[in-house]
Amino acid sequence: MKHDTSAFSRRRFLKGSAAGAGILAAPAIISSKALASSGELNFTGWAGYPLFQEKIFPTFEAATGIKVNFKELPDQDTMFAEAKVALEAGGIDVIEPTIDRWGGWNSNGLLQPWDESKLAMDNYLPGLADGAAGERSRADGKLFYVPSNWGTEALVVNEAEAKLSSPPSLGDLFNPENPAVLRPHSTLAAMGRWLDAQGKLPRPWMDGYTDMAAMTELWDIALAEAIKAKGNVVQWWSGENEANAGFTANGATIGLCWDSTGFNLRNDGYKYIAPAEGAFAWHQGLVLMKNAKNVEQAHEWAKWASTPEGSALWATAFSSNPVGKGSSEFMDPAVAEYYNGTFNDEALNKLWWWPEQSAEFIAKRTEYADKYKAA
Repeated sequence: MKHDTSAFSRRRFLKGSAAGAGILAAPAIISSKALASSGELNFTGWAGYPLFQEKIFPTFEAATGIKVNFKELPDQDTMFAEAKVALEAGGIDVIEPTIDRWGGWNSNGLLQPWDESKLAMDNYLPGLADGAAGERSRADGKLFYVPSNWGTEALVVNEAEAKLSSPPSLGDLFNPENPAVLRPHSTLAAMGRWLDAQGKLPRPWMDGYTDMAAMTELWDIALAEAIKAKGNVVQWWSGENEANAGFTANGATIGLCWDSTGFNLRNDGYKYIAPAEGAFAWHQGLVLMKNAKNVEQAHEWAKWASTPEGSALWATAFSSNPVGKGSSEFMDPAVAEYYNGTFNDEALNKLWWWPEQSAEFIAKRTEYADKYKAA
């Protein structure tokens, strides 16, 4: 798989702005039908991002008359489990997985396609809803996934205390001198990529994402090596709040965390660094539950998230990158400065996009993560 960043260049999104996201003035472009609509929407998303309650939901309701009922969950595995329950019990209209995961949701019968005539596909920046990403968003020609934001997972380090290689590497996560806060499955992938970069694997790490026999062979190796280095782990994380606490409460000096964690801690002596092997990169979006009750409202929600104002707010909530054209004008300049300080051209060219992961792969990956935690 090529990790071509041309379609996802941060500089296309983050060029500075004159207005912060908290003082957005220009109205979102909303259809007359939406302005006349009312009702509710049941949305399940990520925990640990207060701007949704503080700004996003009120702004959307003011624009459309639609009230959002929000349930926050810490990670995609929990979301997937919740969605399976909701398929029988109801209660979820829209949920927010990543592009590498929605296929497994669809193969489990959880989703229905979006009606493109009720969206605004021209709102999206090039490369996010078309091209290779657009192809990965469809099944049998039907659109199941629309982007909401994108970002990275890399090294969060205590600038004064972390012991780093030159240049910093994924291998620094396994240095016994670095108390670490880690997400199990990401860390096993980091170990695999680190070993791969050193030529210590029998085949390329990427082979494990398309061949389950190769996956078992490679993840067995990564698990064994990660267990040997497990002594420096001070906290596991699965969501934003746990990741932050690993540093602020439990003394971690390094972590493999989302860019939002680094942003939240940037004024407390922590820095966000792309490792020499390349930062993990993710692409997040919205899917429609098969038994959604508020389908019209769901389409208005997805469409609003692609407008300049909605996209900028969404990205600001996650301290990530927006997906809508014109959104850079509404981004907080501090977010733009933060990303531009982390990702120069070399780091951009090394981004490692999470490949598609089947339901079978995810189940096996979860087994490895559980073994790692329990060892």
